[in-house]
Amino acid sequence: MRSSADLRPRWLFPVALLAGAFGVATIVSGGRVLFGSDATRAEAGHVVPFVLWFNFLAGFAYLGAGFGIALGRRWSGMVSAGIAAATAVVFLAFGLHVLAGGAFESRTAAAMTLRLAVWVAIAVAVCRRLGWMPTGRSDPE
Repeated sequence: MRSSADLRPRWLFPVALLAGAFGVATIVSGGRVLFGSDATRAEAGHVVPFVLWFNFLAGFAYLGAGFGIALGRRWSGMVSAGIAAATAVVFLAFGLHVLAGGAFESRTAAAMTLRLAVWVAIAVAVCRRLGWMPTGRSDPE
């Protein structure tokens, strides 16, 4: 008889590693700007504070989602979907900030696009695989 770990698809672990690596990179880069020297903050340019704080704190959620994905836990799909949804809301607020004439760095738009795409893809894949989202099948658990 196979254990539940044997039933997990092989792609879950690389996805978990991606989520964890994304989380570490986000925490380090955001923390550097938030808590670094004046020179580091000046080098960052026109940061948008609410985006910077969101991304920094979201990095911890990325780590939690990655941990849950690695273990094949259903809740990791919900966390991933929450990260994707929250990122979309912050990205929308960032767009409104830009439209209102607020200062920003173009790399922020690129980074938010990447974050949103990655977390939507992770959320859809993990939710479908771990049973939180319908797949069109009626497999029993």
